[in-house]
Amino acid sequence: MKGYQISFFAEQGQRIEGKMTTEWLMHLAKSLGITGTTTFAGVESFGSDGHRHSAKFFELSDQPVETMMAVTEQQSAALFEKLKTTNTRLFYIKMPVEYGELGTQATSTA
Repeated sequence: MKGYQISFFAEQGQRIEGKMTTEWLMHLAKSLGITGTTTFAGVESFGSDGHRHSAKFFELSDQPVETMMAVTEQQSAALFEKLKTTNTRLFYIKMPVEYGELGTQATSTA
């Protein structure tokens, strides 16, 4: 498939509509039919304001996190339309990609 890889960057404690940003993005992705997302925890970062963000021993709310997903053009449009309705500041990277799935899906015999 042709589409986009979208990565959103936030701090662990950042929220959208009362939910953790990563949780909110994952829930939205699922509701739009996006087949998967992955969240990565970063060690340290700094943003456009020059402020450093990092996981501290007793406080993880400032830890940088990335939520990445592969989406179709239509899913991308719907995702950004929804984000425009929220009062949030969120850095993203959007790149054209080809994506798919290889192999067979394992079946459970429980």
